[in-house]
Amino acid sequence: MIQKAFKSRFCPTPEQETLLRRTVGCARLVYNRALAARTEAWYERQERVGYSETSTSV
Repeated sequence: MIQKAFKSRFCPTPEQETLLRRTVGCARLVYNRALAARTEAWYERQERVGYSETSTSV
């Protein structure tokens, strides 16, 4: 089996870079808040919080 790899470079325009940074920042904020809620639930109540509960509460 022959495996091929492709390398590419992404050079966004300043507007694209701003939009990408904003999008990644929002995703990071949502992830961190969900993680904090799950961590708090475990350490305070020894309760496991799954994806479905996390996605409805955050």
